[in-house]
Amino acid sequence: MKKFPVKAICRAGIIAALYAVLTIYLGSIAYGPFQIRPAEALTLLPLLYVESIPALFVGCLIANLLSSPYGVADIVVGSLVTLIAACLTYIIPRLVKNRFLRAALGGLFPVFLNAIILPVMWLIMGGMGSFWYNLLSMSCTQLVWVYVLGGPLYLAFERMSYSKRSPLYPTNHFVLRGRLNDKKKAEDAAADAPPQQN
Repeated sequence: MKKFPVKAICRAGIIAALYAVLTIYLGSIAYGPFQIRPAEALTLLPLLYVESIPALFVGCLIANLLSSPYGVADIVVGSLVTLIAACLTYIIPRLVKNRFLRAALGGLFPVFLNAIILPVMWLIMGGMGSFWYNLLSMSCTQLVWVYVLGGPLYLAFERMSYSKRSPLYPTNHFVLRGRLNDKKKAEDAAADAPPQQN
């Protein structure tokens, strides 16, 4: 079994704590169809860090456990939606190389899974307005937090993650493999280039 480096464990703890604290601090306005939940900006981090998957799940679980007005349903469903979205976001670097496109596609999962599944949960619970209003409202608020706040955060982390000594060095297997392949291609191209004459 592969061990997680200490940096990754620390990073997971920070992500989980940030998600939980940002959500709990905002209280009831972090819940419902019109969510003020800046912690959702962290949902793009699986594009770089595998440890952010359990971290986001744990952070969401703690926040929902301590402050969700929707009780057990949100503790279970809301936390699982976050986990599934994080897992799906993690695989995007396997399919896409461009970092801007990665952010655009990776954000689709936290936005639309939350926007579809949570209104269904509220509908089953018997209230909280119409399904279509909740869907539209959740889509808009998730788009703001994931793309407007999370997009620049992801791009900044990605830019600062190239040095192995950096605390932001990625642990996403697909990102690391892509960088290794790019390095090999560059070395092969340099080896195949004709020698320069003086």
